[in-house]
Amino acid sequence: MSADSPPINLTHHFLIAMPGLNDENFNRSVVYLCEHSERGALGLVINKPSDLDMQALFHKVDLRLSREDLAHQPVLQGGPVHTERGFVLHETMRATPEADEPPVVKEDDAEADDAPAPTEADQGVYASTLTIPGGLEMTTSRDVLEALSNGAGPRKVLISLGYSAWGQGQLESEIAENSWLTVGADPQVIFDTPIEQRYERALSLLGLQAWMLSPDAGHA
Repeated sequence: MSADSPPINLTHHFLIAMPGLNDENFNRSVVYLCEHSERGALGLVINKPSDLDMQALFHKVDLRLSREDLAHQPVLQGGPVHTERGFVLHETMRATPEADEPPVVKEDDAEADDAPAPTEADQGVYASTLTIPGGLEMTTSRDVLEALSNGAGPRKVLISLGYSAWGQGQLESEIAENSWLTVGADPQVIFDTPIEQRYERALSLLGLQAWMLSPDAGHA
């Protein structure tokens, strides 16, 4: 990339961990990037289940989950940052999605230096929503859980505890070191693919299978 080239933006992309990435938080992980800019990146691991299912999580926050289709869906380990907090990734709940708008973020809640953090979007249905170009949203406020508890809310939903964050230039360095493959995100992988198949399914978006990878392979 030349000095005059625009910076790469991997918002609404998957990061797919290469075999040489031995960090226990990210080994064989698929990360959905909710936000990426020159200040850093923020994402959710979408293929590492926690010990909780959604019914148990709702019980912990004193809500009754009436959505039977979600009751036994695992809560995921979204990353090592703020693991005590829940992050809800879901289909857009706007009447008129504005997919071309950049997400609105604030900088005072990230643990990685200069990394963006989840915050409120003033046009979302829920109180604290990050609008992601590509048609998805990430909500951190209780009102989305209350909607799900009442049988309403988004149809397509994933809940994680914690998120993943990279400071300025950190993700770009890791990609250059062949730690990650990158590919445009497919919501079907997030919401409709069994968790244990998401790594292989994300690889298939690049025409790859896991056996084709080596720790020294380049990134896409």
